Amino acid sequence: MGWLLVGLPLGAAWSAPAANPPSASLTDAAEAITTEGTPSHIASLTLRDAIVRAERGNPVLRAKQAQRAAAEGVSVEASALLFNNPQLSLDAAARSVQQAGMGNERYRETGLGVSQSFEVAGQPGYRREGAQAALDALRLEIDDTRQQQRADVAQRFYRVLALQQRVELEALAARLFDETARAVERRRAAGEDTRLDANVARVEAERASNQLAQVREQLIEARSALAVPLQLPPEQLPQVSGDLGLDPLEYAEGDLMERARSQPRLQALALRQRSAQAKLKLAEAARYPDVTLGLSVGREGPPGSRERVTRLTLSLPLPLFNQNQASIGTAFTETTQAELEREAAERDAPAAVHALWLRLQSLRQRVERLQQSVIPTLSVNEQLSGKSLKAGQIGLLELIVANRQSIDARRDLVDAQLDYHTTRLSLEAAAGWSGEPRGVF
Repeated sequence: MGWLLVGLPLGAAWSAPAANPPSASLTDAAEAITTEGTPSHIASLTLRDAIVRAERGNPVLRAKQAQRAAAEGVSVEASALLFNNPQLSLDAAARSVQQAGMGNERYRETGLGVSQSFEVAGQPGYRREGAQAALDALRLEIDDTRQQQRADVAQRFYRVLALQQRVELEALAARLFDETARAVERRRAAGEDTRLDANVARVEAERASNQLAQVREQLIEARSALAVPLQLPPEQLPQVSGDLGLDPLEYAEGDLMERARSQPRLQALALRQRSAQAKLKLAEAARYPDVTLGLSVGREGPPGSRERVTRLTLSLPLPLFNQNQASIGTAFTETTQAELEREAAERDAPAAVHALWLRLQSLRQRVERLQQSVIPTLSVNEQLSGKSLKAGQIGLLELIVANRQSIDARRDLVDAQLDYHTTRLSLEAAAGWSGEPRGVF
């Protein structure tokens, strides 16, 4: 029976899980997940489920969204009719006038006034431009953060999925080599095999068990990494379901290059530079002093002959000592940094897209070669090995080599599929691709 199990083709005993049908929409998937409490057991998650859970409680995305209130407040304040509030003044005076041959005459005088400071040199326009550009940049940064978080969750998801398949493969390999070792041990006891053959078989069985333990440890680590963006408690490690197969791409390199030049991150950097330039102009314009106009009305004089007095005042600070040098220097530094950051991003984005695209094409070819050429050939070899073993045409070492080669090839396939999906997600994130390939996003 042990030799019959050894001769069982690996291809027939192990296959990758099939893909789950995608949900109708991301909104439907979000509504399907409860937001009250945390279940003690989490069912197997699809990629869509994982993304919805991550977006629902991701601290990085929520922190970025929380900045919107501050940016909107600055924009509303900058859009006001006048930046400086008017000042209301009320004054009262008590006069004591000495009368000839009489005592002092005392009476009170009152006045009411209002004053308003007016900015000059285009300061209101610069302030509004800078605030609006900063708000628009923040909105684009939120979109970019959401895309980056989705790509990160998807990469962790695919790693868990690949390691789950690796565990299945390694468990089958451990079972096959263990049965081989037992069968050889029985044959050695019967005098049909040597002790060297038994030792070789036992070593292969132990190596297979050790490989299974290593992959299980890697799977625990990968599940823990996926649980972090999903905001799961420590005792809950997610199970995933999906497919590592390669679907046709819905874009070409030219599409990604075009998208990379207009992706949210680059647009946000351009707006940040525009906002910094507006702040620099505002700081330079602030060197010119604001003009303050005041109007006051009061009553003066003794009670019997009071006079109504109207005053118009004009005040202008003299910029002799403080000419806003600190603010100008800070704004100039921020403008330079924003310009350099935008230029670097515009230069690096196409280069990263091109490099990732070449790597993706190479990985796709590698996966297709394994699927179309190597794996079918190994499946035939497995069947031939089983028949040759039963016919006594091959020995233990040849059988172990055939099984080991088959297992290694299937490991290579799973690893190549994982590298492909990881590279694809990195490519789409680098290009700012916001399409919906494979119905995931």
